[in-house]
Amino acid sequence: MSALASKRQPIIPPNPPGNGRGFGRKDNGEDPGDKPMNEKDPLAASKTAPAMAAQFHFAVVVSEFNSFITDQLLSGALRTLLSHQVSESNIKVVHVPGAYEIPFAAKLLAQSSNVDAVICLGCLIRGDTLHYELIANEVSRGVGQSALETGVPHAFGVITCDTQEQAINRAGLKAGNKGSEAATAAIQMAGIKNDCKSERAC
Repeated sequence: MSALASKRQPIIPPNPPGNGRGFGRKDNGEDPGDKPMNEKDPLAASKTAPAMAAQFHFAVVVSEFNSFITDQLLSGALRTLLSHQVSESNIKVVHVPGAYEIPFAAKLLAQSSNVDAVICLGCLIRGDTLHYELIANEVSRGVGQSALETGVPHAFGVITCDTQEQAINRAGLKAGNKGSEAATAAIQMAGIKNDCKSERAC
């Protein structure tokens, strides 16, 4: 069974690698994903980019809450990993009910799986109560703590926005795809960790 197989299979639209768009067409009929909007691959010029990302194993933890956003984040992350020659067999996708559960699953994967980096994806949209602040703070703290305690890099791709429109923009429409950006960060951090273990950079 493919490592990408999970409770809900993500739909990866046929956009250019790393573009991560797919929320419909412009008024002129042009698909926003047909061409990148001034996007550059940060790994191309990064000094910390690993020579071969294909050697690494990645875990992706994605929240099912606000799935209309998180599905797009997941698609962007997978597209970025695959475009850097990471094979499907080196990618494990785990769905959790909500953002609050992300740190727990991320720590389990970092401790028990053969992964070089964990990518954490979710979406929190502000409401009328303090629930948003409480969850956002706990998720951020938990992901950071998991990374420090396990020694496995965690990339933070949890969107925290005031409105649904802001979330959509950050999931591939106008402000890039934060899932793709998190995957890029994970590749870079996996490379840094690998270099430090080999005593080439640290």
